[in-house]
Amino acid sequence: MKQVIGREQLATRNCKPLEDQRGYSDAEIEAQLAELPGWKYHDGFIERSFAFRDYYETIAFVNALAWIVHGQDHHPDLHVGYNRCLVRWNTHSVDGISENDFICAARTDAVFGRAA
Repeated sequence: MKQVIGREQLATRNCKPLEDQRGYSDAEIEAQLAELPGWKYHDGFIERSFAFRDYYETIAFVNALAWIVHGQDHHPDLHVGYNRCLVRWNTHSVDGISENDFICAARTDAVFGRAA
């Protein structure tokens, strides 16, 4: 079983190459999600929806997130609307969820500026 990592510690880690590593099991995903309120596992992704006052705030969030995750070389699926953004993470190289997804979820929360 993979070790559960706290939100603050996740947010300070950096993504790493994942050659020859396996993705998290369903039980490991659920255990790690307990450290990330507001995130859920759905359809092969960990995801969270973020709400904003208007389109400007939504796009500012998207741009800030893009800048942060570009440095991690790990990129989410984003579904953007006028005052909302659904952020979905998974890792193609492990065909599932990896520590990199949880790192970036914690960093996404930091960009948003508040927990669930």
